[in-house]
Amino acid sequence: MTYQWDIMRSLGINDHDIRKFTDPQHWLEYFPPLAKEDLKSLGVRVDWRRSFITTDANPYYDSFVRWQFTKLKERKKIKFGKRHTIFSPLEGQPSMDHDRATGEGVGPQEYTLIKMKVVEPLPKSLSSLAGHLVFLVAATLRPETMYGQTNCWLHPDINYIAFPVKTGEVFISTTRAALNMAYQDFTSEYGKTQVLLHLKGEELMGVALKAPLTSYDVIYTLPMLTIKEDKGTGVVTSVPSDAPDDYAALRDVQKKKALRDKFGITNEMVLPYKPVPIIDIPGIGNLSAVTACDQFKVSSQNDKSQLEKAKEMTYLKGFYEGVLLVGPHSGKKVQEAKKLIQGDMVASGEAVLYQEPERSVTTRSGDQCVVALTNQWWVGPSSLRALTCYPCQHLHT
Repeated sequence: MTYQWDIMRSLGINDHDIRKFTDPQHWLEYFPPLAKEDLKSLGVRVDWRRSFITTDANPYYDSFVRWQFTKLKERKKIKFGKRHTIFSPLEGQPSMDHDRATGEGVGPQEYTLIKMKVVEPLPKSLSSLAGHLVFLVAATLRPETMYGQTNCWLHPDINYIAFPVKTGEVFISTTRAALNMAYQDFTSEYGKTQVLLHLKGEELMGVALKAPLTSYDVIYTLPMLTIKEDKGTGVVTSVPSDAPDDYAALRDVQKKKALRDKFGITNEMVLPYKPVPIIDIPGIGNLSAVTACDQFKVSSQNDKSQLEKAKEMTYLKGFYEGVLLVGPHSGKKVQEAKKLIQGDMVASGEAVLYQEPERSVTTRSGDQCVVALTNQWWVGPSSLRALTCYPCQHLHT
């Protein structure tokens, strides 16, 4: 963790002078003259008579901002309420671009959180949760493909937690994903998770699940070694008909008895499961992942270069040209059906909406950011352009 004091020292400011920065006004008096001298030394031609400070230390600028917000509010152009934003738990506030060490321009990304119910009686590793509805929750960008689920992937070496949510249910995910959920009002206390169980992925192998939309009555958790802990929930739905990674990994588990034995996976948990045709893609067919893996001679889930080619062949074409073959929205283009199916699943309680940063965001204090629901001013009912860029403390011309 890097603290502000350390940053000040690295700038050559001694400890006695660092203490002066506890007064916010001192920042405005210290840094702008230095910035001005640096710009002058670079030969930048600026009319410094037109420079000004954009904080409430400048009563004229502060008055202008207040007038602007008052007018916008009177005309019902801005609203105040909760909105998803990149947020620093350590600092307790949204993290704008200028607050970040990494992740400039990164925003929230919406996922559909698929709820896969653990079939009772609960396995030994989850026996202490008896009496609760327990769900493995998987974050997906493709809810319309859930008709083709054949299993659920977990990484045997990743750490997972079980925690209660407001509905009284218990979710299982990584700690990082649970923290995002806590800041999105999933848990009873905002920003807090009550950990009921700590679990290794290997303890959850072979767990029987009831998954929404799939044609299989029961699916099982299987090992996938390419799952990353820093993206999604660490729980991954498997759709081998349309996802080359899933098809290659499922084929590996089905072929390699030693792999099954290592994690206690029985034949009944994996051998009967075949890719289910759910989307027809012109020129590729209704089992696009199978076709692509065969065409590019993908040998296993570790064949990364060939898998990338297979994914390039199937994903974009499948989304923009694919036609759904199953369910109430059969016959619709995938890009049209996606939101409809997402809405159906959320309405039925089979899924919830979940967000996390598009990629890693770190603040200048070294904190890892989450996506949080926070009260903010924002423009209009449909716009996502927030008005929460806090007045900066720089010179403006």
